[in-house]
Amino acid sequence: MMLMPDASVVTRLIARYRAQEHRVLTAPHDEPARRRFEDTAYTLCVLMCERTAREAVLAAERYVGRRMRPAARPPARPAARSAARPADRRVSGGASTGGC
Repeated sequence: MMLMPDASVVTRLIARYRAQEHRVLTAPHDEPARRRFEDTAYTLCVLMCERTAREAVLAAERYVGRRMRPAARPPARPAARSAARPADRRVSGGASTGGC
């Protein structure tokens, strides 16, 4: 079982990342702002076990969205798998995520 970060921590990091992203885009030559932005991006990458900041932010947003959504009704039963559609099946493996 993989340990997952606290959703409130991830939410704060997403907000910090977005604010710092805006600052860097409006002042691209501000080195201290860029370093803070890169530090936050790195933290998100580590927490979400992703290799790029973009992937980490998207994974964080999905994670927080899943954690914050109320469970209104029980999940539907999955449909029976069809042998005629092998392309729909996910294959484990693929790109390495560094053991995450």
